[in-house]
Amino acid sequence: MDVLTLVGLLLAVGAIVGGNIMEGGHTDSLIQLTAFVIVMGGTLGSIMVQTPLPTYMRSLKILMWAILPPKVAQQEAIEKIVNWSNIARKEGLLGLEPLAETEPEPFAKKGLQLLVDGSEPETIRGILEVELDSIEYHDTQAAKVYEGMGGYCPTIGIIGAVMGLIHVMNNLADPSKLGPGIAVAFVATIYGVGLSNIVFLPVANKLKASIHKQTKFREMIIEGVIAIAEGENPRNIETKLNGYHL
Repeated sequence: MDVLTLVGLLLAVGAIVGGNIMEGGHTDSLIQLTAFVIVMGGTLGSIMVQTPLPTYMRSLKILMWAILPPKVAQQEAIEKIVNWSNIARKEGLLGLEPLAETEPEPFAKKGLQLLVDGSEPETIRGILEVELDSIEYHDTQAAKVYEGMGGYCPTIGIIGAVMGLIHVMNNLADPSKLGPGIAVAFVATIYGVGLSNIVFLPVANKLKASIHKQTKFREMIIEGVIAIAEGENPRNIETKLNGYHL
């Protein structure tokens, strides 16, 4: 679990609410359902217009990575690859076939299968790099959904503010309606700017960092598989892969 994400969110929200209370404000004044509906509804609608359906659905699936990023067990993977190398040296590449059938990680499984099939090192590299580029591209596009939401959100907040002011102007003759209208106007702006800078943009960057880490991990797997295909010494393979800092 990425505790820093939760701590950061709590700290940011706590600082804003706490600052409001220290200035003598009331927490209730920051809670405006109308403003929230305008900002969130407008932001979600805008990003849906911008984003293809598969990318949008992928963005929903990877959102949890901001708090629960995929496990990247580097040392465990290195030990596994060195073990593959030892088996390949003793039994030949066909000795890896049982492992290829039971390997749980899809990317590593594909690399093992290519080894078992006797593919040339450059062929293996080409196939795995195409696969890697595709995974990285689609996940990065999904992360950019939240980046886009961070861009639209403040503008939608301004729209909410203008709508609130229009409501105020239409009710100048009725002082009892001026307060709620002005509240919606300013709170919509707070929601727009706050959600953008506290939630959407940080989440987008956290997801990109997670994607980058997974990409480096898969690059390490590619190098390990290629080294096995080229018949490198297991100790040299281990030394090479330990050079990756994830």
